[in-house]
Amino acid sequence: MKLLRHGLPGQEKPGALDAQGQVRDLSLLIPDITPEWMAPEKLSALAAIDLSRMPLVAAGTRLGPPLTGTRQFVALGLNYRQHAIESGMEIPTEPIVFSKAVSCIAGPDDTIYLPVDSQATDWEIELGLVIGTQAKQVSIEDALSHVAGYVLAHDVSERDWQLKRNGQWNKGKSFDGFGPLGPWLVTSDEVADPQNIDLKLSVNGQVMQNSSTADMIFSIAHTVSYLSQFMTLLPGDVIITGTPEGVGMGMQPPQFLQHGDVVTLDGGILGSQRQLII
Repeated sequence: MKLLRHGLPGQEKPGALDAQGQVRDLSLLIPDITPEWMAPEKLSALAAIDLSRMPLVAAGTRLGPPLTGTRQFVALGLNYRQHAIESGMEIPTEPIVFSKAVSCIAGPDDTIYLPVDSQATDWEIELGLVIGTQAKQVSIEDALSHVAGYVLAHDVSERDWQLKRNGQWNKGKSFDGFGPLGPWLVTSDEVADPQNIDLKLSVNGQVMQNSSTADMIFSIAHTVSYLSQFMTLLPGDVIITGTPEGVGMGMQPPQFLQHGDVVTLDGGILGSQRQLII
């Protein structure tokens, strides 16, 4: 099932994508798509809905983040071999973990506003996952059973704040709008292999990133298990799992986002995003 939320910011309603690719409204049945709806029994109840009987949402209606109420937004750095190489960094022996503020979460096509005086705002397409059931010290073998589904994510990053402002990476990762998610949450049963998803990002029509999650250093299962050893993962938590090679910082000379740029992301079954940079 592909779950989504539609409507103006702060006024989103729950919905789902039907077999014909049309957005259906679920607000007559549930109040919103929240962490409690990530539980397996809740997802099973949603999957049983006859979407053809649900109201259609008008074409062109804004899509918001596919869930609300996320309490933890966790991210991995340098989790693709080729990205670590282009960054001039050694291949990590353990996942590099940082956080993004939940306040940066945005819809898939929302405008991205450059921070004041920003000279180094960068793009990063990523595979995101949403936790369905609490995970605490779980094994790699059991880790995927705690995943409710997957989302396309854009880990927008202001590199000066990230690297030059004497602090952790989340300084450059948490500006408002720096965490577009969606357009929908694809439940785990529809993703045969999360390590075989193609990811492509373009800026003004020029392909910058074109890779596959097969290049990950630490798999989704490894990541969930690893994180759960030192933090309890809660239903609705979002984990984004690193970006492939092709970021602006890795270019010679570096290239960053400018006013008027248009960024597009494609994650296959995960859907697509389009953002205007202002």
